[in-house]
Amino acid sequence: MDSMIETRGLSRRFGPILAVDNVSFTVRRGEVLGFLGPNGAGKSTTMKMITGFLAPSSGTAVVCGADILAEPIAAKRQIGYLPEGAPAYPDMTPRTFLRFIAEIRGFKGAAAKDRIDLAVARTALGGVMDQPIDTLSKGFKRRVGLAQALLHDPAVLILDEPTDGLDPNQKHEVRALIRELAPDKAIVISTHLLEEVDAVCTRAVIIAMGRLLADAKPIELAARSRHHNAVKIVLQERIGDAAASLRRLPGVAEVEEWDDEDGPSLLVLSRNGSGIIGEVTDLVRTAGWPIRGLSVERGRLDDVFRSITAG
Repeated sequence: MDSMIETRGLSRRFGPILAVDNVSFTVRRGEVLGFLGPNGAGKSTTMKMITGFLAPSSGTAVVCGADILAEPIAAKRQIGYLPEGAPAYPDMTPRTFLRFIAEIRGFKGAAAKDRIDLAVARTALGGVMDQPIDTLSKGFKRRVGLAQALLHDPAVLILDEPTDGLDPNQKHEVRALIRELAPDKAIVISTHLLEEVDAVCTRAVIIAMGRLLADAKPIELAARSRHHNAVKIVLQERIGDAAASLRRLPGVAEVEEWDDEDGPSLLVLSRNGSGIIGEVTDLVRTAGWPIRGLSVERGRLDDVFRSITAG
């Protein structure tokens, strides 16, 4: 089955507040969907409805062919869910907690041990298995939550801020694990980190005020940025008329100037996002400007995120 997750007009009201408004999207096997939005956009609420932790006011979600409202047990068998905050029993150790989860999932004896051992290895929990969860750092608590989500090898992973609280090395490890798991699963990741979208996501959805505002590949979203196809030039020395000369090129919209640690720099912004590298390099070569470097930007997701969600 290619389509692993389908949300169909999901909406959720809390009294007079419409937190999620008619959200529909599909996630196929092999896709890692980045679920983006400002605080309060409705990301966690949507995830709770997909996983059956919160009933929608209208609409539904279908997971691996099972409707979460009509067939909740069948749908939940297919889901590994890391909720916001990764709640766990604080007086348990990771070992006892994962044994408890394995039993709930129907694994016993050697099968349970194998599942736990694999989840622990994937999340690097071996050094803290016998410490009370309440005494663990935020990063280790997050990894315990991720281990329980992975334990039954689900077809669908719903991960709410999976790298929250992790240091840079731990983030790298979790992202590598997501990439490793992705080919055989459908994965949804809620994140505030746009770098995470670049690192692991094959698609991104942007939600604000409960409404889905964009759904595209990261490279397609980046192409909406004012920095798409912009050319950065780092000069060996300041050249007084360089910016004015660049502004006269037909494809150039604007030129920004600043000094950084590499030297005087120019960012040449393209008109309508068209490619200007050819005319820029021709000018640099003809004028004989001494340069340290020249590069082309693909676009900046933070630009696009702000422009889409600001309204």
